[in-house]
This record gives sequence, structure tokens and C-alpha cells, in this order.
Amino acid sequence: MENDYRTVNFQRLSSVDSIVSDDSCEYYQTDIYEQLPSSLSRRRCQYIDQAQEDDDYEDFEYVSLLNRDWSSTQPLKMLPLSLQEKKEIREKRNQERLSISPWKAWRQNQQISRRRLREQLERFFSGLLPWKRTLCKIEGGFGVGVKAYFVFLRYLLCLNLLNCVIITGSVLIPSLIVENTSIPWYRSQDNDSVLDIFLGSGFLERSPVFYKFYKYKALGPICLNTSLLFFAGMVSVLILSLIMIVHRTVVGYKHTWLTGSSFTGNMSKKVFCGWDFCIQDAQTASLKHSFIRNELKMDLEEERFRLKVSQRTLKQWVVLCFLRTSLNFLVLLLLGGSFALIYFASEASQKKRVHWTLNLFWEYLPPITITLVNVLLPQLFNTITAFEDYSLTTQLNLTLVRSIFLKLASLGIFLFFLIRKPTAGKCDETEFGKEMYKLTVFHLLACVCNVLVAYPRTLLVEKCPSSKLAKMVGKPEFVIPLNVLDLVYSQTVIWVGVFYCPLLPAISILKLLAIFYMTKFTLVRCCVPAQRMFRTTSSSVLFNFMLLLGLIMSAVTLVININRFESGQCGPFICENSVFNVTSKCVEMLPLPAQTAVRYITSEAFAFALILAEAIILTSFVSRGTANRKAIERLKDMLIMCSSDKRFLVKHHSTLVRRQKKVLKT
Repeated sequence: MENDYRTVNFQRLSSVDSIVSDDSCEYYQTDIYEQLPSSLSRRRCQYIDQAQEDDDYEDFEYVSLLNRDWSSTQPLKMLPLSLQEKKEIREKRNQERLSISPWKAWRQNQQISRRRLREQLERFFSGLLPWKRTLCKIEGGFGVGVKAYFVFLRYLLCLNLLNCVIITGSVLIPSLIVENTSIPWYRSQDNDSVLDIFLGSGFLERSPVFYKFYKYKALGPICLNTSLLFFAGMVSVLILSLIMIVHRTVVGYKHTWLTGSSFTGNMSKKVFCGWDFCIQDAQTASLKHSFIRNELKMDLEEERFRLKVSQRTLKQWVVLCFLRTSLNFLVLLLLGGSFALIYFASEASQKKRVHWTLNLFWEYLPPITITLVNVLLPQLFNTITAFEDYSLTTQLNLTLVRSIFLKLASLGIFLFFLIRKPTAGKCDETEFGKEMYKLTVFHLLACVCNVLVAYPRTLLVEKCPSSKLAKMVGKPEFVIPLNVLDLVYSQTVIWVGVFYCPLLPAISILKLLAIFYMTKFTLVRCCVPAQRMFRTTSSSVLFNFMLLLGLIMSAVTLVININRFESGQCGPFICENSVFNVTSKCVEMLPLPAQTAVRYITSEAFAFALILAEAIILTSFVSRGTANRKAIERLKDMLIMCSSDKRFLVKHHSTLVRRQKKVLKT
């Protein structure tokens, strides 16, 4: 009984048991309200007019949040309410359906049916995504960063698949239908050999893989021909790639902006709400444990680095700035030397040798040089970044920026050499496509060599763990930035060469499938989990932004090549003075007002008006983003104040209970 009496009762005191009068109780409540942290914060902001306006807006938002009507057709599972409140809302909705008109009830039912159908379609199409279970296993064993690499690879695979469908329908099928050559391209000739697969010559040069295969042919109407379909298909590929990449970049940036740079607020969510109670398999539960543990590791690493930065002195900052400047100068020297090496290798590759082995080596000298530079220098960049004392996320992004600049610039140096190379008088477009084809083939061979090196290295460590060589070599780690940049470089090569090698996206699909299974084998069988966990929320945005840079680079290269190559030598534009003239006949067939409209759309005046409209739209979106950012900050402050008020009220309530007990004892 004594223990029961000593337990604290947190229920509200009745008016009979209370020893405080009504006047004193009203005064006490007013005094408590004035002492709340939110009230104190509001009084501090009253001296500033702008802050006063913000407080009024917060009060309005808070009242509107309390008085929000949840009787709409929003799903109950999406409402931030308790189960009892959701039951009440469901009963209220059922009663409202009985009182509304039949037309409104039918519209609400149709809206609910469309929403459910959309959700079912989303679940259906998400189930069609390949390697879903495999990616879950990779996420549990190696973290979300490694999973992001494979998701990025799958995204590129789907993108190339869509491009391949467009090229097949608009380029390949019309050309195969109208083909009337006396000698089929697949019939072998005397000079064909196995090396044609690696060099893109012989039967492969005569095949639909390269630009030379496609010829001009009318398909009925005057303006409908194979050259127009070829041009429309290639432009559609570039526009589709641009739309998908911009959409993915914007969605990723919005997610990064909403989550912000603070990770401490998500710690309790991951600990108490991170478990999936639908899991019934022991292996799946173990993977979920590993995933949560890896997430907490990343959070703790970020917090540890923030604490370290806050304790730096002025001397340490000065020394660190000098060290970072010196290391950046070293990075610039390495980049300049690698670019000069690639240019000299491209010049040396133009010399022809008699023996086929030497000829094959010199043909592949630029891809070999580019691959070696792209393999060795990012490793040095990764080591240099570790000495610059950045956070793990910043190290990842900085290594990504340096490495992608190296990869895109090395490809740009090679393209610059090809553009400056004098024309040989034959089909120069096909020769340009061959160079991109060789870069693609050699990238696949480099991935195969990576597996052939990693597996014996792992066997050495497993069979002879006590040897000095095994301890020095060790098992490899899966470096996320370098592997992602390989995919960005590979996709940029595809975009650069797709106009002169139309089946390059189909070749890329086969290559990405091979890379996925080879990388999965290397990761699961040969690699060890990384000692440092990386957060890829902001890095995924950087991946897509680098893809966008590669697409822009390919579009610029295409425009330069179109103006450089002379028309009429080979390909579907043999009857046109320029590639851009393929639509002139179709425009001439239009009525006069339509021709005037088309000419205005393609003029500089319309381009200026379009740029001005885009600037106005972007300015409005930036203003809305700034306003939304301020609103989110105010809502965060409201949540903090609510938590402070609750702690303050609980403290005062416990004080009041203790005082009441003392009075009762006396």
C-alpha cells in the first residue's frame, strides 16, 4: 500500500481534490504559458518586424494544421493519425457518402478506383525490374552505396533498351526493307577474318552496325524517306535521354534538398522505426540487420567528423588550406600529363604496320592509353583526397568530380584529335564510328581483365593467408566512385558514336549485362565490405549530373562532325547537301502559314523569346523554392518548440505533484 501511495499519478486533478483555488489556478496557468520555451522565443522575436510576420504565419500554419479536414479521398494509411482517429474518419466518410448526391459519390468512387489502379500498375512495373532480390542481398551485405551502383547500371540498361527500340523502329527496319543490293552484307568475302570483330572492319563494316550500311531510299511520299527517319530516330534518342536524365536529376536533387545535411534527426527513426515487421525469412532478417547497421555506421562517421572539425584551431586550418592547395596543384599536373599522353598515343596509332599483331596493337593504342589513365589516376585521386581531411561524403564527391573530369576530358582529347585529323576521302563517318566501337569493345575487355585479376588475388589470400604476399595484397574492396565513373564514361561513348554506329546501344546492352554479372561475381566472391561507408544521397545526383555533361558533350561532338564531314560520300544523306536539310522537302509541302510558322520557330527571334521565357520560369521556381525552404525551416522550429513545451510542462507537472504530496502529508 505504501508503494502504491508513492507512485506518481499523472492524471489531471479533479476540482474537489485540488487545493488550489480557481483564481490561483488561472494565474498559474497564465504563468506557465508565459514560461513556455515557445512563448519566450516568440517574445524575443517581437522586436524584429520580419520575425513578427513569420510568427503570425507560424500561428496560422499551426491552426490550419489542427483544423485540417481529413475527410477527403486521401488514403487512410497516408494520414498521420492514430488507429482510433482513422476509424472515426472512415465512419465519417461512409456517412458523407450516404448524404451526397449520386453524381458526386460516383466521382469519388472513380477517383478511388483510378488511384488503386495506379498503385497496382506501379507495383506491377516495379516487379518487372530485373535483379530486385539480388539488389536487396547486395544492400544487406555491402550497404546502400554498393546497391546504388547496381541501380545506376540497371537504369542505364533500361535507357539503352529504349534507345535500341527507337533505332530499330525508325532506322534499322526501314533500311532492311528497302535493301536491294546484289551482294548481301552477311556473305563472307576473301579479306574477312576474326579480327574484324575487334577492328570493326570486313563483314562488320558492311553490316547494319555502321553508318555505311544505310542508304537513301524513298518510302512513298516525297518527304518520307530513310534519311528523314534516320535523322528523326537519332534526334529522338538524344531527346529521350535528355528528358530521362533531367527528370532523374531533378527528383534526386529534390530528395536531397528535403532531407538536408543533418543526419541526427533520422537516428531514432532508424533505431525504432527501421524494422520491417513483414519479414519472415531468417536470411532476409539478417540482411535487414546488416542494412540498419551500415546506415548507423555512416551516421556515426558523419558525427565524428563534425566533432573533429569543430575542435580545429586556427593553426590547423592554415596548415590544412596550404596542404589542400598543394595537392590540387599536383592533381592539375597529373591531369595535364595524362592528356598529353593520350594525344601522342592517338598520333602514333595512325601508323600502319605490316604484321597483324602490331597492327592490332597500334589500332587499340588510344583505347589502351585512355583505359590505363582512367584506371591509375582515380586511384591516385582517391589517395590524395584522403590526405585533404574532408568528410566521407565530401571525399566521395571530390573524387567523383576529379575522376569524371579526367574521363570526359580524356575522351574529349581523343575526339579533338579525330576532329582535327584530315579526311581520307572515303566514308569518314564510318571511320569515326569504328573508333567509338573500339572504345566500347576495349572497355568490356578491361572489365574481363579486372575479374581475371581479382579472382586469383582472392584465391591467394584464401589458400595462403599467412604468406607475406597475401597479407600485402589482401582482398580487393569495391570502390563505388570509380565503378560508377566507368559506367558514365561508357554511356558517353555510346552517345558520341550512336549516329555513326547505330547499333551501339544494342552492343551496350550486351556489355552492361556482362558487366553486371561479372561485377556481382567479383563483389560477392572476391571483394570485402568497405571499411568506410559512403552516403550516396547527394552522390546519386552527381552521377546523373555527370551523365548530363556526357550527353551535352556528345551533342556538341555530333554538331561539329555534321559540319565537318562532306555529304554525298556514303550513308543515308548521300542526296542531301547537309544533314539538316532532310526536312526541307517536307516543309515545302506545308501550307504557306505553316511554313511561316516553322521558319519563325527555327529563327533567332524565337530562340531569344524561348530563352527569356525559360529565364522567367526558372526565376519563379527559384523563388518558390526559397519560400518552401523558409516554410520548412519554420515547421522544423515549430516541432522543436513543441518538444520543448512538452518537456517543460512535464517538469512543472511533476513539481506540482510533489508539492501536493507534501501538503497532503502535512
